[in-house]
Amino acid sequence: MPDIKKIKISKFTPESGVSSDIDIHFQHFGQDYNNSPVVLVIHSLTGNSNVTGKSGWWSEIIGPDKVIDTNFFAVLTFNIPGNGYNDSFLDNYIDFHTGDIAKLFYLGLKKLKIDRLYAVIGGSIGGGITWEIGCLYNNLTDNLIPIACDWKSSDWIIANTFLQKRLLENSNNPIQDARIHAMLSYRTPFSICDKFSEKKNTNGKYAIQDWLLYHGDNLSKRFSLKAYKAMNHFLSTVNVIRDNKSPDEKLSKINSNIHIIAVNTDQYFIPNRDRETYKLLKSKKANVFYHEIDSIHGHDAFLIETKKMTKILSKIFKSKRNENSIRENKYRLPV
Repeated sequence: MPDIKKIKISKFTPESGVSSDIDIHFQHFGQDYNNSPVVLVIHSLTGNSNVTGKSGWWSEIIGPDKVIDTNFFAVLTFNIPGNGYNDSFLDNYIDFHTGDIAKLFYLGLKKLKIDRLYAVIGGSIGGGITWEIGCLYNNLTDNLIPIACDWKSSDWIIANTFLQKRLLENSNNPIQDARIHAMLSYRTPFSICDKFSEKKNTNGKYAIQDWLLYHGDNLSKRFSLKAYKAMNHFLSTVNVIRDNKSPDEKLSKINSNIHIIAVNTDQYFIPNRDRETYKLLKSKKANVFYHEIDSIHGHDAFLIETKKMTKILSKIFKSKRNENSIRENKYRLPV
């Protein structure tokens, strides 16, 4: 696993107006980002920058000879400030929203002297930040790939984060209980019923109960309460139209190819909103595409259905490799 590196952003002023020094913790996988196509990956709510390798949360998508091939691409993975990874916390997280996070990531890229990306890709809250980056910096990336997310926190997301906040503030076992609730949002009744079929374990508990307790306990071992509160807050703040412009005006200014990826059974970020976004953008620009993962698993399908994700992403990432291969071979004489 590559070392976790740090970029210091001095006296950053979020929209709230409260300035502070912010550290961006990140990891770099694959090729040199100074002379290779760069992919920025933004993690989900309880994720982090460790995306590939033995313990990487997206190692079936990112890595040597994977669809996002680290033999060819330079992959940068920024931790959302306050997520607790590498003991990085944000005491005043309430002063920030996801647009501020997008600005911090852009400043981080500038510090690394990166002016252009091949792709920005993120899932769930990471996808919301992906939308924020696209709307703030229209020409930063060739491809914008928001997955299982939305460009604005819906009433349903705000309701869920409101309940999560109450659990985190009032429960005797805040992380465990909040995670148990979240797991029921990330999956579907079909997925859970198919997986457990009312089975009981040797302890007499239903298997679904032990499974939920396992996820709650497991998260509490690797994730802090402070980090959970910060990430839950950010999830409720996604909104690319804070300047009161219309959605079509704001979104259509993105010059990147936009690949919207939704899950047909997502009950958290519902796919209907993604379909409406695609319809809105398609009337304004040609280079917008809609992809849908067919799965019983709901929101978490973008992490579970790796073969289906690979099929979608291969069209985006293999085209760059093919283009490079053609360029390299263009002037070679036949043997």
